[in-house]
Amino acid sequence: MTAPLTEDDVGKTVVDAEGKELGIVAKVEGNRAAVDPNPSIAEHLLASLGWEGKDEEDYTVTENMLASVGDDVVLRGDL
Repeated sequence: MTAPLTEDDVGKTVVDAEGKELGIVAKVEGNRAAVDPNPSIAEHLLASLGWEGKDEEDYTVTENMLASVGDDVVLRGDL
C-alpha cells in the first residue's frame, strides 16, 4: 500500500512504471487524482501554487493504481 494522495501531491509529475512522464497531478479529491496529460507552463505554475483544477482533458488516477508517491507519482506496471 502506498501513502495516500494529498493536496501536497498537486503539481507532481505522474510517471508509468518505466519512468515515462504521463502528466502532472492537477487536483486531489479523496483517493483520486486528476492528471493533466498536457500541462502548459501556466498550468505547471498554477499547480505548484495549488490553484490548478480539473478540466476536460484530465484523466483520473486512484490510489489503487499507484506503485509509489514521492518526488513523482509512479503508477503500477500491471495496469
